[in-house]
Amino acid sequence: MNKKISKDMLIGEVIEAYPELAEVLAEDFGFHCLGCFAAGMETLEQGAEVHGMGEEEVEEMIKTLNGILEDARKEKVK
Repeated sequence: MNKKISKDMLIGEVIEAYPELAEVLAEDFGFHCLGCFAAGMETLEQGAEVHGMGEEEVEEMIKTLNGILEDARKEKVK
């Protein structure tokens, strides 16, 4: 998958496509339930709301995740 992450993507879909982001979601954003069945049914936004994040924090999380992926893509090109 080479598309940008959005707040509407399922948590499980993100982790399946980008397993390297699991640690970032868990450690930096409190998503310690990535193995939970709900992760397959909740969007990043829904999961963030459950963990007490507001809209600005969700946007920052999405920006961070896409930044990590963009940096990884740039490294592959080098």
